[in-house]
Amino acid sequence: MNALRSLAFVTNADKPGAPELTRELLVLAKAAGVKTKHTSRLDIPRGWLTGCDACCVIGGDGTLLGVAREAARAQVPIIGVNRGSLGFLTTFSADEARVQFSSLLRGEFNVAYRSLLACSTSASRHDIALNDVLIKDQINSRIVRLEVFANNQLVTEYTCDGLIFSTPTGSTAYNLSAGGPLMSPDAGVIAMTPICPHTLSNRSIIFRDDVCLRVHNRSPGSTLLVAMDGQRNHVSCADTPIEITISALKLPLAQRLDYEHFAVVRTKLHWSGGFIEKK
Repeated sequence: MNALRSLAFVTNADKPGAPELTRELLVLAKAAGVKTKHTSRLDIPRGWLTGCDACCVIGGDGTLLGVAREAARAQVPIIGVNRGSLGFLTTFSADEARVQFSSLLRGEFNVAYRSLLACSTSASRHDIALNDVLIKDQINSRIVRLEVFANNQLVTEYTCDGLIFSTPTGSTAYNLSAGGPLMSPDAGVIAMTPICPHTLSNRSIIFRDDVCLRVHNRSPGSTLLVAMDGQRNHVSCADTPIEITISALKLPLAQRLDYEHFAVVRTKLHWSGGFIEKK
């Protein structure tokens, strides 16, 4: 990666220490002659990242998810600095950012290109998601009947609280909480995980990344809520199928040179290792 000449900052001011850390990093960037811009607005407008070499997001994973759509459109790598809780996506800690920031400004980081889901809820409503697309009834207490097709072939019909369609990146998010599988971030797949299905055969299904998935609402009088990354909500009526594919866009995500995905997973999920026999 070439040295950065223009760097955007997006700060979640509600996260403890985020504004102070932003000011520190802005000083370092300006001292290195890097042109900067900054916002605390989390729903950054379309085109705001145009001309930037990277975007430093200081907050939690939710903050990064809010920037991901625009970063993917502009093909601007995101440098995620965690001031939230888990931090699967914002992989730099505050201390790591301080220590390594001069190296990051010199372009000393790797860029991983993460797949995105493209979702259409009508002929005119399209969106993309980095983690997942959730489909459920608009009223929380209602179960729904959802019929799923893959490349025009019937997969099955679920009576459930909802369905989660997840990228490998999103496999550590809602998908994991619902009992879905962990996936390597470079795996070319989509996971479909039912939420509380009315069946004893509750299993996720893994599809290839060239699949076209179509979900039909078979609950009479029901309106579906379609949530992109848990942040942007669309609605879909019973007569409108929802279509999910892998987007042609990918999100460039900055990672330190020694980054290891499953080392992060082991740490964040507190994996304890194998059985140790007592002497």
